[in-house]
Amino acid sequence: MKKQPRKIWHYTPALPIRQAPYFERPFSLLESLKYLFSVWQPLSQRFLLLLISIALWIWFTPDIERAVNFQWDWMLEIGLRNLIIVLTVAGGLHLYLYTFRKQGDDERFDPRPLAKNSNIFHFNNQVWDNVVWTLAGSVPIGTLFECLALWGYANGYITIISFAEHPIWFITLLLVIPVWSGFHFYWQHRLLHTRWLYKSVHFWHHKNVNTGPWSGHAMHPLEHVILYSDLLIYFLIASHPIHVIFNAMLHTIAGPTSHCGFERVKFGKNRGIVLGDFMHQLHHRFIDCNYGSYETPWDKIFGSFHDGTPEGDAYINARRREIYAKRNAPTWKTDAP
Repeated sequence: MKKQPRKIWHYTPALPIRQAPYFERPFSLLESLKYLFSVWQPLSQRFLLLLISIALWIWFTPDIERAVNFQWDWMLEIGLRNLIIVLTVAGGLHLYLYTFRKQGDDERFDPRPLAKNSNIFHFNNQVWDNVVWTLAGSVPIGTLFECLALWGYANGYITIISFAEHPIWFITLLLVIPVWSGFHFYWQHRLLHTRWLYKSVHFWHHKNVNTGPWSGHAMHPLEHVILYSDLLIYFLIASHPIHVIFNAMLHTIAGPTSHCGFERVKFGKNRGIVLGDFMHQLHHRFIDCNYGSYETPWDKIFGSFHDGTPEGDAYINARRREIYAKRNAPTWKTDAP
């Protein structure tokens, strides 16, 4: 009797997964517009992040005039705001999906429980490890990068624009920001997968083979610095603080949501919002694949794209064996016997 292959996933989106069509050849404008509409529709995570960013700017960000000098008062206001966001998003999703199990395992990628009594994690507990490093790293470091940008606007180091004066550039930049963030994420992520940085820094994040909402920012503090450094681009281009906040929220909020372990968070029987990122879930499981996002072409270009199918499993496993064989091959030669 032929042995059936072990089932890896409890649930997957439609396979094979596909990346954004922007970089496909031949280029299709129609397919690209369809994709843009799908990721920017009113109930999409991206559109909601933009609405949140606008609200944060209007009601929960200090006036630019106060940011001329680095002072604790206005900086702590941003820090408190970000702390509440992370507690609400990561904490709320964890309570809803894992503590109270309001969705059961419906649309959950990997139904195994999050680790307890495991000495690979600080405090021998995956969730507590993740909570501590999220609050100790993501919140203060992300806040500092936002504060640096606001200080740049206040002192003229960043050129500020308004929607009324530059509507086309304002909207264009909003559309480009996720692509820029994905571009930065891929290359900093590849850097983190070099041998020394992986063992010393990035391994902290990869302890989370099965991820939960708190896993998104469970990182070494140096990795948070590298992650949020894409905000430095605004010192080179004209922008508005909404752009910076939106870019920051693609990390602060989308980090927990993309690692939530579920394709969708459901409301009622059939409705829900897509939050999970199966492409990145594959990266946590197989490590040497899918370093980028859906909107970057680099994984396909460099042969590290995993489409989620059994054939993709076989391809990536063979690729991993080849990588580790080359890595462990001796660098010296001897004469043949």
